[in-house]
Amino acid sequence: MFTCPLCHASLSEKPKSYACPQGHQFDKAKEGYVNLLPVQFKHSKQPGDNAEMMQARRAFLEAGHYQTLRQRVADLLEKFLPEQASAVVDIGCGEGYYTAAFAEVALARGAKTCGLDVSKIAIRYAAKRYPDVTFCVASSHRLPFADASLDAVIRIYAPCKAEELARAVKPGGCVITVVPGPRHLMQLKGLIYDEIQLHATEREALAGFTLTEEIQLAYGMTLNAEHAVALLQMTPFAWRARPEVWVALSAVEAFDCETDFYIRVWQRDS
Repeated sequence: MFTCPLCHASLSEKPKSYACPQGHQFDKAKEGYVNLLPVQFKHSKQPGDNAEMMQARRAFLEAGHYQTLRQRVADLLEKFLPEQASAVVDIGCGEGYYTAAFAEVALARGAKTCGLDVSKIAIRYAAKRYPDVTFCVASSHRLPFADASLDAVIRIYAPCKAEELARAVKPGGCVITVVPGPRHLMQLKGLIYDEIQLHATEREALAGFTLTEEIQLAYGMTLNAEHAVALLQMTPFAWRARPEVWVALSAVEAFDCETDFYIRVWQRDS
């Protein structure tokens, strides 16, 4: 499935590595994933989420609080994935919770599924649990896939250049994106900020794609203390939470919080 991140030639899979005709080689980790993020492309020593964030994410997701979102996106993938598909990619896959559901849909079409994330720790977690998915450490801004080779890309919160998506997705293929709606996690933000700002609702635009479906998905959650703390650890504003916020969340019996998502399906122009 992969191309070389250094010279962009196709990578051939060997039992313990991937290699290109120019001699660049990338070893498989014992968990089965491959690291396609050369050091010169890293912005930090350990980019992406750390182990603590991954453990919090897994605890929260495994409790089923985002199961409704996962199922809705999987249903859309089943609807828009071509019958003769060969490759599905989950960008910013984290520890693989969503990827595993997408892989079930892809397998029914005879397609392979790849999970991609910049976090080596996240990919290690994912590869250990979901051996039927191919995982790689790579940049979402330099996708290690050939031109017009992907039937579907799912992007839940993850950044990715529209030009890269247009390059890698086949004509007629699809990209499914998930972004926060205006009221997403309002109650959690209210514990941290003096003035709550609604998420911006500017229209997305993906050059080379046509928006074919848009859904706003919103529902309430009631969380126990463990899952409330885990949710905060998952968020990009966790570092702004004062110590007393962490203490208060860890002591709650029930914490009510809203979700709000925009799910959009984009089809690659012919």
